[in-house]
Amino acid sequence: MRVVIALGGNALLQRGEKPTVEVQRGHIQRAARAVAEVAREHTVVVTHGNGPQVGLLAARAIGQRETDAYPLDVLGAESMGMIGYLIEQALTNELPSRRIATLLTQVEVRSDDPAFHNPTKPIGPVLTKREAEQLSNRHGWSVAPEGEHYRRVVASPHPVRVLQSEIIKMLVDDGVLVICGGGGGIPVVADASGTISGVEAVIDKDLTAALLARSLGADVLLLLTDVSALQDRWGSPDAESIRTTSPARLRGMDLATGSMGPKADAACRFVESGLGFAGIGAIDDAAAILRGEAGTIVRTGDV
Repeated sequence: MRVVIALGGNALLQRGEKPTVEVQRGHIQRAARAVAEVAREHTVVVTHGNGPQVGLLAARAIGQRETDAYPLDVLGAESMGMIGYLIEQALTNELPSRRIATLLTQVEVRSDDPAFHNPTKPIGPVLTKREAEQLSNRHGWSVAPEGEHYRRVVASPHPVRVLQSEIIKMLVDDGVLVICGGGGGIPVVADASGTISGVEAVIDKDLTAALLARSLGADVLLLLTDVSALQDRWGSPDAESIRTTSPARLRGMDLATGSMGPKADAACRFVESGLGFAGIGAIDDAAAILRGEAGTIVRTGDV
């Protein structure tokens, strides 16, 4: 089977941990073992998150002049290269005979996407009100309150096209394990003449994974995170793991926008394309989810 595996940000760095390379390398080695178990029997494409890393890179802009602050598309490319290198090295050690390649991936969004008029995606460090106001004036950033503090917020438009999809498919058809679409891809827009340019935005990585899976004709989309499965009545005493569900049922659930909501949406989008099924669950359970023995399986029909 052709399987697209989307590694959540916890594959690289967990909340509260020091963002050192060695800490991230340890998490990536764990994720690589899970991916390798699947890749030994199936054709695999890997995508990954980059939220903590882009946040760290964006923090460099604090105190810099406007001309020195790198735009988010460039920071996305920088983080994609770093993370891709670490994942590729770990997978090469797990699968020494396999050809593996990391590909910088541009993902087109619409310039008229409503998200550009309503930035909501927090990025970078927490700020005091004074810091937020100063940075907003200096860089033209949008800022929003987060508890007692503030953070920069950016647009999160929907992905519409993976520019390198044909190249990825060519590599996959030739037996290469491809790492691509990191962090949702490098966000770009195209003008009427077809000329592309980067934009200040962050694309949801799970929605890009679903788009990539559809463009590659994948059989399965695995969305891996740090929870074992989706839960019905999450947070209540009678919460219960959902083992099998349909897009119709999943879309009727109230799932948190900042956590499992995007994964559920991505799973639904892929399954509704009619190509195959999606699985949501823990990284260590990747192979078991693929066998239907763990996680939440999303498929069509009455379930």
